Amino acid sequence: MGAAMACAGAAACLMGGRESGMRRARLLLAGSAAVATGPPPGEWALAGWRRLRRRLRPEGWALVAGAVIALLGTSILPLLVGAAGVPLLRRVRRAGEARRERERRGDAVIALCGALAGEVRAGRQPGEALLRAARDSGGLGEAQAVVLAAARFGGDVPSALTDAARQPGADGLVGLAACWRVAVDRGAGLAAGLDRLEGALRAERDQRADLRAQLAGSRSTAVMLAGLPVLGLLLGTALGADPLHVLLHTGAGLGCLLVGGVLEGVGMWWALRIVRGAEAA
Repeated sequence: MGAAMACAGAAACLMGGRESGMRRARLLLAGSAAVATGPPPGEWALAGWRRLRRRLRPEGWALVAGAVIALLGTSILPLLVGAAGVPLLRRVRRAGEARRERERRGDAVIALCGALAGEVRAGRQPGEALLRAARDSGGLGEAQAVVLAAARFGGDVPSALTDAARQPGADGLVGLAACWRVAVDRGAGLAAGLDRLEGALRAERDQRADLRAQLAGSRSTAVMLAGLPVLGLLLGTALGADPLHVLLHTGAGLGCLLVGGVLEGVGMWWALRIVRGAEAA
């Protein structure tokens, strides 16, 4: 009950705090007419719910769900399970954020190659072209200052690009370093090499996206099957069987809950491992 009250208080603060401050500011700036032109209470509630959904991370929702089920089942066990799931969901969220960051950096590297090829064709020297292209695309990431300093003051640009390629998702900078080295040492055309590199990186990205789209159905099926026990609990509750009481307050129910939870976790891990193995291959 204390956890539920804390969650409700946090939700009320998130929904009302900022909006009340904005409302006071509008009243001071626009006068009493702002009261009549303000949005209806339903829109305030909808805006507060959207703000709460943005601020409360997935691991926080696990704790809220555990508190709600603990209240419905009059047991502390769901709250403990929800608290135990917080680190796991946080790890999943961070892995997703890291994957999206790798994809963004890979797209920036492709844009850098295209912009650099265009600058070279426009007649600029490679160093000046790299300065302009990197400023527009941002494909060098955290190592941009080092690479630009090498290009500006005549340093070892290929080595700086190779070091920058150690960032997740910036593997294409290794090819850019090779093109730069060949163009400077042997006088080969840098623009032609950059065009081929951009085409190869773009084809590899499209292939990954196509494979991910093909595997999306398998991943969705695994998640849907994992949610079937929840549907069973809802159906049992609708039929008046009180499954939460059986699961949380009887020895046989606790045993079934433990075995089912282990099998559920192993099944999800196995299915997602198959999907990740296909993506890696």
